[in-house]
Parts: sequence; structure tokens; C-alpha cells
Amino acid sequence: MTDKFIPYGRQWIDDDDIQAVIDVLKSDYLTTGPKIKEFEESFADYVGAKYAVAIANGTAALHAACFAAGIKEGDEVITSPMTFAATANSVLYMEGKPIFADIDPQTYNISPEEIKKKITEMTAAVIPVHYTGQPCDLDEIYRIARENNLTVIEDAAHALGATYKGEKIGNCRYSDMTIFSFHPVKHITTGEGGMITTNSEEYYNKLIQFRTHGITKDTDIFIKTADGPWYHEQQFLGYNYRMTDIQAAFGISQLKKSDGFLERRREIAGIYNRELADIDWLKLPFQKDDRESSWHLYVVQVDEEQLGKSRKEVFEYLRDKGLGVQVHYIPVYWHSYYQKLGYCKGICPVAEGFYKRTITLPLYPRMSDSDVEYVIEVLKGL
Repeated sequence: MTDKFIPYGRQWIDDDDIQAVIDVLKSDYLTTGPKIKEFEESFADYVGAKYAVAIANGTAALHAACFAAGIKEGDEVITSPMTFAATANSVLYMEGKPIFADIDPQTYNISPEEIKKKITEMTAAVIPVHYTGQPCDLDEIYRIARENNLTVIEDAAHALGATYKGEKIGNCRYSDMTIFSFHPVKHITTGEGGMITTNSEEYYNKLIQFRTHGITKDTDIFIKTADGPWYHEQQFLGYNYRMTDIQAAFGISQLKKSDGFLERRREIAGIYNRELADIDWLKLPFQKDDRESSWHLYVVQVDEEQLGKSRKEVFEYLRDKGLGVQVHYIPVYWHSYYQKLGYCKGICPVAEGFYKRTITLPLYPRMSDSDVEYVIEVLKGL
């Protein structure tokens, strides 16, 4: 056991971020003020989308996107099992049914061929997850979706700054909406927070209203005649999913540094790729040539037979050496809640096999060169 500890992910907050928050605390608006719009416009410009909607967190972003897409009771939504539970949970919130399609054995992203196998007359949408930050096969998924009249919601919680065929994820060229998360382990943070991008004015208006209880002050869409200038109208059951100006100011400051964070992530991933390549029991991540990962996670696979040790033994050894390794993810339908819903093990064998071998190594922008060297040293010492 060592006193040293290097987590798998960590935020990077500096004096500029702190000052941005202080400035808002001294201002007239703490929530639903001018910083929200500023953050949304900056973010939309960064990814190349027409609209962006700031929201309470990444899960709220998924929920809102499913609402805007019109997911309803009985609808089936195809997604990956190799994701955090929130992706599938957002479908359940709308009384839909998550359908899990297996992953590509090289990229660990959802397989377009497996998506096609899962489509039925009840399928309403697809939520591809850009696992670890490497974009999915978006053009193929989008083509399949359009042929079957399906909505596409990209889960880009891992993928801020990633590019697909030279364009940033979030521009919604191959989707109807894209969601992002600003949890502290993500590329930028607002403490908690999320964003939805879209090029559809219809979706944008639904999302704005959904995050504020379903209430609107837009006189052009009132159902009843306004009683006076104070009048506002709840038109459907929405949620209080608003982001605060405090968070938005934090996000604006972080977004300015996003490219620098991304550059460091790619630098660390490059070092790992080079220095770990000769470890014969370790399978390194594969990257396709027509896209650039944002490297939210650096996920490796343990060849237990080659090493002569189990994944669990390797995991515990690394933890004992002060490496805050993690596993991403337990297949969603393995969770006890999903088992109670009737999902069974065995439906996505590639994902299940991958899960049994995988470990996430530390990777975050503030890792020092000596931290990176230590991770490599520990792995080579096994």
C-alpha cells in the first residue's frame, strides 16, 4: 500500500474559474440570468450547432432530449449496454423501453449492424454513446435511422472536443440532438451540469420549456388569452432542470480552456499508446482513422491467460499502488433493477466479454509527467 493516489479523472479549476463564480455571486442574478444565454451561445459556437440548451446535469439532458423526441409509453429506444445507467434510464423516465444492441469489438461503440437487428415496428429512436470519447459510426447510424424514421440522440457525455470526419461532435450533422455532461470528471465542469445541442427550432423550444416546468411566457404559443403582462402558462408537465448563472459562468470560463485540456488528454493517451504497447497481456484502445477521440477515458483489457492473473487481481494490485483505476461499465442490463424489469444476461455477448476484461487507467489534464510515468512503471511491474 502507498500514500500516493492518482484518480482515473479529476477536474482542473484555476483562479479564472473562481473569479468568474465570484463575479456572479456579486451580481444581481444567481440563476436564469444572462450567463445562461452567454454559455449556451458560446457552446453552440464551439461545437458548430445552431442551438444549445443549458440544463441541470447530463441525466437531465438525456431526459429532456427523450421528451423532445416524443418518446412515449411502449416506444423502444436502441442504445448501448456499455454506458452509465443514465442513458437507458432516460428512456424509462418517458415510459419507453431501452433495447440494448451489442458493441463493435474494436471500438467498443454500439455496432450499426446490431442496431439493424434490433429495429421493430415499436422502435422510435437510437441513442449512440460515444464511449470513452471516440465517436460512433455516425453516418451509418444516421442512414439506418432515417431509413426507419427514427430520432437520433447522441450521448456525447464523453466526447466534448471529439471530431468525426473533421467536424466536432455536437454539430448534429448526423443526429437530431446531442447531449453533454459537465460532471467534474468530464472535459469541462460546472460542478454538475449538462447541455443539449440541436439544429431544430422545434426541439429547441421544447427543451427550453421542459427544463422550466413546462411553463412558457411566449405569447405567440399561449393556449389561453393572457390576463395581463404577468401571465405565464404551463402547457405540459416539465421539470425544474434549470442551470444556475453560477454554474454557467463557471462553464464559460472552463470552455475557454477546453482545447488546452483536450490537447493534454491526447498527449497523455499518446504516451500510454507508445509506452504500454510492449506489454503482451494488455490490449490497448483502438482508434479509427476518420475520427479523433476526446480521450475522456483510457480503457485497456487484461488478458488473464497471458498474464496468469485475473482482472480483479490486477485491479486490486493497481489500487494498492495508489492508482485510482475504475471499470467502465457494468453492462446496464446487469444491474439488479434492470434484471427485475426482465432483462437477462447474454443479450450482448461482446459487451459482456469486454466488461470482464476492462480496466480504466488514470487520464486527466492535470496529471503531471511523473504521474503518467508512475502509471506506466506500475503496469510494467506486474
